[in-house]
Amino acid sequence: MLLADVPRHVISDFQVRDDALREDRYWAVGDRRARKACIVWHPPNTTTSQMIEIRQRRALPGYPLLLVLAIAAVSAAAMTAGCAASSQAVTRDLPVSELAATSLTAAIDGSQRSEKARARDVYRHPQETLRFFDVGSMQTVLEIAPGGGWYTDILAPYLRGHGRLYEAQYVSTSAELADEDRPTDAAFRRKLAGEPAIYGDIVVGTLRAGEFSGFDADGQFDRVLTFRNIHNWMKDGQFDANLRAFYRALKLGGILGVEEHRARPGTALQQMIDTGYVTEDYVIEHAKAAGFTLAGRSEINANARDTKDYPHGVWSLPPTYAGGDVDRARYAAIGESDRMTLKFVKAQ
Repeated sequence: MLLADVPRHVISDFQVRDDALREDRYWAVGDRRARKACIVWHPPNTTTSQMIEIRQRRALPGYPLLLVLAIAAVSAAAMTAGCAASSQAVTRDLPVSELAATSLTAAIDGSQRSEKARARDVYRHPQETLRFFDVGSMQTVLEIAPGGGWYTDILAPYLRGHGRLYEAQYVSTSAELADEDRPTDAAFRRKLAGEPAIYGDIVVGTLRAGEFSGFDADGQFDRVLTFRNIHNWMKDGQFDANLRAFYRALKLGGILGVEEHRARPGTALQQMIDTGYVTEDYVIEHAKAAGFTLAGRSEINANARDTKDYPHGVWSLPPTYAGGDVDRARYAAIGESDRMTLKFVKAQ
């Protein structure tokens, strides 16, 4: 089979990745629309010399294209049938997110991450969280308000050379709050500049009053991710403006991934702002008002030990320990906060 024989809609609608390992030939064929994939095995006489590899970046919802074809081994009909079994192929269902699990694991285990950062994995579950958000290594990803770069340290090596990582540092409309964030933002930029082999491809800009600067953000991104920031934007009065900015920044079919400290249902607005805990209903309601569709919820970052009734709000817990040594052992036993993990899609 020649490339010319493959219908254009197949090239547009499917992600096919080379997973040829050892002497066997395995091909991962993914249906972008159904978010399913399968492993297709080809006979041992299918050699590397029979393969055509084509890498083409396209503004497709969710997946830039990496297409790898085995000549005379994969038929267009089998691909369009969503990996239907044929006389030359044996298939099994596999979530699309599994296809990149090894490289994501390598990024999480990489030496660029400090021991202090790694110690928080038990609370933050980076692999499970990023897989829930369907983050792929060939995507264009925008992280909002990275702080010191806890997730940046994972996303940067994971996306380097295949996708692209953008960082938008949040600039408060309050001069006082903006001054508080300035040292952290400066340290983040120094960190990136100091390790060009890891962070050299990252584009850094800003988000202020619902507007991005430093890069083109109009329909450019497969994923927009925010981790534990919403309570700050509520305090700043910019949550809705930011949500609208995220919607504009995403491609059609792109995903907004949200992780946030979770309040009990019915918590009053001012209490949410004061404690840092936000209700799921509040986030979902405002995201829908900005145009998003809720695509999923996960309990990956839930913590049933978190009673949410501390003198310093969520900041009483690790890693902040706002109360110093007062009840520190109690808070350490609770661990980091109970958090919602929500996935929204730009469906239209």
